[in-house]
Amino acid sequence: MDRLLSNLKIVVPEKIYVKDPESSDLGKRIVQHSILLIDDIGFEAFTFKKLGALIGSNESSIYRYFESKHKLLLYLSSWYWAWIEYQLVIETHNLTPNEKLYKAIKIVTRKTKEDANFNHINEIVLNKIIINENSKSFLTKEVDQENKDGYFVIYKRIVYRLSDMIKDINPNYKYALSLASTILEGSLHQHFLKDHFSSITDCNNTVAPSEFYLNLISNVLNYTHGSTSNDSLATSN
Repeated sequence: MDRLLSNLKIVVPEKIYVKDPESSDLGKRIVQHSILLIDDIGFEAFTFKKLGALIGSNESSIYRYFESKHKLLLYLSSWYWAWIEYQLVIETHNLTPNEKLYKAIKIVTRKTKEDANFNHINEIVLNKIIINENSKSFLTKEVDQENKDGYFVIYKRIVYRLSDMIKDINPNYKYALSLASTILEGSLHQHFLKDHFSSITDCNNTVAPSEFYLNLISNVLNYTHGSTSNDSLATSN
């Protein structure tokens, strides 16, 4: 399995970039150091000029990979969600519907750990960027066209996966897509509140966002805490 994962390539929609950054050492350095720089100074202050100075390359060389910093953010966001998707596929394989939904919620809401399969990307730092900056990738005037162009296809696929898992548990639940997208986007918001507005969330260093969403799902889908593993999301592992 480790050998298989070491050869895995995260696929990002081609229209997002001019040249695939995975195709060269410079491209990988652009991605690697853009993550570190955005985390350090924030997306608003981030520029290709500052990134070029950091990696010792001309600003023009970065434009050969991305036409704007917005496209770079879209790339980082798409890469992150594709990475989450591959975890969903691998870690929920051959599980019962109840176990699968439980595991999926844990995956999309849990604290990120670094993945040794991708040496040029620090997933822990990238997760911080997604929590703080992800909404800036789609809260734009161009969002409808970018959606048509497939820029958000990976994010949407995860919502569809979660929705299907919800419907496998309760086929009569009418709001599976809304619940799935709420879990995905809401977990980022709860992590943000935990770190910056702790007085308006119950999540903290001892109560993870995962616990909140597992509790929410159990109640919404009419599961009872303390039941057998076949009946309750709360007691699955």
